[in-house]
Amino acid sequence: MTIIYTLDLLGTMMFAISGAMAANRNNVDVFGAGFTGFVTAIGGGSLRDIFLNIRPVWVEDGNYIIAISFGVLIALTFNKQIYTLARTLSLFDAIGIGFFTVVGVEKSLNYESNAIAAVLLGMFSASMGGVIRDVLLNRTPLILRREIYATACIAGATLFVILHNLEVEPAVNAFISASLVFLIRIISVRYNLSLPAVKQINKKAP
Repeated sequence: MTIIYTLDLLGTMMFAISGAMAANRNNVDVFGAGFTGFVTAIGGGSLRDIFLNIRPVWVEDGNYIIAISFGVLIALTFNKQIYTLARTLSLFDAIGIGFFTVVGVEKSLNYESNAIAAVLLGMFSASMGGVIRDVLLNRTPLILRREIYATACIAGATLFVILHNLEVEPAVNAFISASLVFLIRIISVRYNLSLPAVKQINKKAP
């Protein structure tokens, strides 16, 4: 079992927890919470695989379904205990996007994507599951809010490509790049950091 495969399974489980917990916070029933956890976990990776013209990995590998089921079970069983931890949803989300960014970039490079495409696919892998989750729950997706989210993924993905070209050992590269995504996201949430907003154009009335 490679480090990238392990990270992919862990990221899948973390996103399943994140999705199910978000559904619980919106008073969704058990099935709805499980479904939300499932699509959150597989959404970004499936989109990445479609762009790479390959079958989504969870269709062929049952370990991903097991990881998702385990994540949903954790969220449903220990929801109250987990929710008492400060910013738990953001914590699991940050862990998930860190893992998924690394997996997305590494897989894209393996399928001979260019560096820029690999960075973008890494970002898609990490962020699109959360977009689907928020749309299902009728919320503005994080990627469209004034939060440092996709930017953190791009930073980690770019670092992975740089270290990959420098022939850094894959496991070390994965750890460093995923940690960068995690740290940027957690720090931005902790200190309420955001990118500058686009200035609105005030049109004068005729």
